[in-house]
Amino acid sequence: MPPVKPALDPGDLPARSTSAYPEPYRSRVLPRDKRALGNPLGLTHIGINLTTLMPGKESSMRHHHTLEDEFIFVVEGEVWLHTDEGEQRLGPGMCAGFPAGVANGHHLVNRGDHPARYLEISNRHPEDSASYPDDDLAYRKAPDGKPIFTRKDGTAY
Repeated sequence: MPPVKPALDPGDLPARSTSAYPEPYRSRVLPRDKRALGNPLGLTHIGINLTTLMPGKESSMRHHHTLEDEFIFVVEGEVWLHTDEGEQRLGPGMCAGFPAGVANGHHLVNRGDHPARYLEISNRHPEDSASYPDDDLAYRKAPDGKPIFTRKDGTAY
């Protein structure tokens, strides 16, 4: 196996335009374009996505994680950050952080007419879960690391 190079052009990576969310949530985030940067660089403890969020779409459902810190850095365009404190506009060069275990739901919404691009960075904790204060949705990781979404009472979608 050849060694991992320490640099790359994100445009050379395949874009992922899928979501593990069940409906009715999936259509709130798609279409979007995510390019996973961590794996091709050999990073195993942090995950990094370069995400393009289309006009009118949400980055995710408003949520907070139990064991993963999250960091967002806006590269281009404009998004609105929604948290328990309200709304805040984020433009290029602005960032936001969400500590693990802090029950302050957050997500981004693109209200503009153009796509917005941002970096999503988080630690990869194998036992992470997330809560969704506005939706009947719960998240946890399967033993293989794949996401499992259920209703808050644990029933399947």
